[in-house]
Amino acid sequence: MPEMMFAEAIASAITEEMLRDPDVVYFGQNMAMTERDPMLKKFGKNRVRITPISETAEMGIAVGAAMTGLRPIVELYMSEFMLVAFDQVVNEAPRLRYMSGGQVKVPLVFKAGFGFAAGWAGQHSNCIYNTMMGIPGLKLAIPSTPADAKGLMKAAIREDNPVVYLHHYMLTLEKGEVPDGDRVVPFGVADIKRPGTDVTIVATAWMVKKSLAAAERLAAEGVSAEVIDPRTLAPLDVETILESVRKTGRLVLVDQAPRQSSAAAVIAAEVADLGFDSLTAPIKLVTALNASIPYSEPLESYVLPNEDKIVDGVRAVLAAGRKGSQGPGPSR
Repeated sequence: MPEMMFAEAIASAITEEMLRDPDVVYFGQNMAMTERDPMLKKFGKNRVRITPISETAEMGIAVGAAMTGLRPIVELYMSEFMLVAFDQVVNEAPRLRYMSGGQVKVPLVFKAGFGFAAGWAGQHSNCIYNTMMGIPGLKLAIPSTPADAKGLMKAAIREDNPVVYLHHYMLTLEKGEVPDGDRVVPFGVADIKRPGTDVTIVATAWMVKKSLAAAERLAAEGVSAEVIDPRTLAPLDVETILESVRKTGRLVLVDQAPRQSSAAAVIAAEVADLGFDSLTAPIKLVTALNASIPYSEPLESYVLPNEDKIVDGVRAVLAAGRKGSQGPGPSR
């Protein structure tokens, strides 16, 4: 399998889908800025175009274009930029198919980066996906590896409902193997990134990388951690998480968002509702603090989850399980 960078894998998916389907169009910010742009040279200005910095216009055009039969991809650059046109995201695009009795499809992709934790401070380092998780008709993809980034983008472009596709900026240059061929990653199917038996760790995007590193450290202590990446938050593969919790009895949820506006809180509620009897210790959430992301590097690190905090979270649920005399201890 060839190795690709995360951003390269996304671009590869878009290119392949545009070659496959002439109805796919790609427009937005910070793209096709010169005649030398590879996408512009390959597909022309009718299908690839830079737009003015007006998210309301970009997203509104996409909704209308999708209703006429095109499959637009809107390059919004940063997820925070979506907020000025949130009506299009949560109140227009997801509702039209339902409100038309299925007569109208809205196949579009709102593509944006998020979570930039490199001194971009309060307005550009956020994780706002919780605001889109519970919107009927809206799908939400959030990959953590180049292979999933490519496969989920292909699925998003082919989807007949609107998709918010969020890619984490801290993964942009990450390299990984990407399968050859037309591999589409289905929505609503989580991936077990590392199998384990003592504790389940569920994480998204950049936090998957940190959770895998924490699991490696825990393995040296004799703790077998299973790491699960949901890959899509809407639809959410709750069953894979429940199956893991039935096996391990313990759950740690890692999320870069603040606790009360996190995907972790939603997953915790699902497990508490549907899998409470499987738990041998309280669910542990490892999230950002309830604060805007600081510009200062030491303060930024203090606010965000990291490997140490994940390891401490796992140790806490293991200790809680032992105190309650429930379930097995760590594997040795």
